[in-house]
Amino acid sequence: MARERATALLVDFDGVLRRWDPSVAAGVEREYGLSEGVLVEIAMQWGRLQPVVTGQVSHADWVTSVADALADSAGGPERARAAVEKWQRYRGEVDPEVLDFVREVRAGGIRVGLGTNATDLLDADLAALDLVGELDVVVNSSALGVNKPAKDYFLAACEALETAPSRVLFVDDEDWAVRGARTAGLSAHRWSGPGDLRYLRAALATAG
Repeated sequence: MARERATALLVDFDGVLRRWDPSVAAGVEREYGLSEGVLVEIAMQWGRLQPVVTGQVSHADWVTSVADALADSAGGPERARAAVEKWQRYRGEVDPEVLDFVREVRAGGIRVGLGTNATDLLDADLAALDLVGELDVVVNSSALGVNKPAKDYFLAACEALETAPSRVLFVDDEDWAVRGARTAGLSAHRWSGPGDLRYLRAALATAG
């Protein structure tokens, strides 16, 4: 049986709408004598990341925990804090092609939500990147208290979009998130880059 055509779009933030220049972290690591890739490696350890993306601790507390973990390799706690704070000042960049697509979809009468595992800094990031007002809803895991790929996360996102799961198309760059969305009844597409936009436009095209 063919799926119902999607009437709402849910897009991931990091890796889809926002992209990160890896040279920023690499530059900080060189400056402070840290091993290549260690900032992201430590920050993204699930035992450290899960509490901040479910609202159990603040973004500031998470940053402190990353610095604490790097103290020995950075040459002391002060240097570790300085390195992490410098890295964190960079808040990424908006992918202009994805933003244009979001605007196009919304102009066509389709609701668009941001579905992200994020910290309590998300609102400030959206403001800094001039994204306030560019989306109909923002579903932040740290505000919700549950993260992707949990079924409850996706059902809450569909409720925020006021759209049944079967009519929501979710786009994410991570396989585990795509699988979670499909388990919750959404259509889902794994993002590989702007070349996917042609497919997504077709998937969201209105009849006629």
